[in-house]
Amino acid sequence: MANDRLRDAILRNGLTPGAVAEKIGVDPKTVERWITQDRTPYPRHRHAIAAVVREDVPYLWPKAVTPERASRIGQSELLQIYSRRSSVPYDLWGRLIERAEERIDILAYAGLFLVEQDPRLIDVLRQKGIDGVEVTILLGDPTSEAIERRSVEEGAPGLMAAKIGQVQQYYNRLEGAPGVTVLYHDTTLYNSIYRFDDEMLVNMHVLGRHAPHAPVMHLRRLNGGDLFGTYADSFDRVRKASKPQPGGEVAA
Repeated sequence: MANDRLRDAILRNGLTPGAVAEKIGVDPKTVERWITQDRTPYPRHRHAIAAVVREDVPYLWPKAVTPERASRIGQSELLQIYSRRSSVPYDLWGRLIERAEERIDILAYAGLFLVEQDPRLIDVLRQKGIDGVEVTILLGDPTSEAIERRSVEEGAPGLMAAKIGQVQQYYNRLEGAPGVTVLYHDTTLYNSIYRFDDEMLVNMHVLGRHAPHAPVMHLRRLNGGDLFGTYADSFDRVRKASKPQPGGEVAA
């Protein structure tokens, strides 16, 4: 059986088996066997290839990393945990946004604090999109039951929809900006996710407590780990079910 994931990853990066072999210092026929016969490379070669094609080792070779090993690596992906979002250093948000070169993902109900704490954010995101960064912003659909349920749980009916209305005034300015996508979801969120390339801030949701007073994990992606990937996959699932407009059809 062929390793189609490895083959696809190599092609997506504009490479050939020979080019990969040259980069990691092995014979081209060895790379061909890894693809056509689904042979598993030695760990040092797995990590080298994963870096070249910008994929996770467990994605390319699902059986190569045991769940126990992935869990141990996942523990190392946790850089810092803050007891509440308000404790996250203000300049950390700015540094992560400024350093992003490939993608910025924002998943929240409103995330109003981002635009309130940095009036330049909209201009920065627009420029990031122009520079080739893929910017995806997923906001809560203010017409959905999930939004009102969250407001009621926080003891303030209607508040979350009002916050989304406020933040829309900012993000509407990004309409038509290259590389920037703003969509709406009706998902019950267990976490708000803010991803900047291979780093991520995950704001956990706690029943009855406002997001600024809930914990935040600062994660950095490591090959073979499963913690960062868990939240990245969660973002992607919400992205697939999101809509271009509140109450609209799911985006293609």
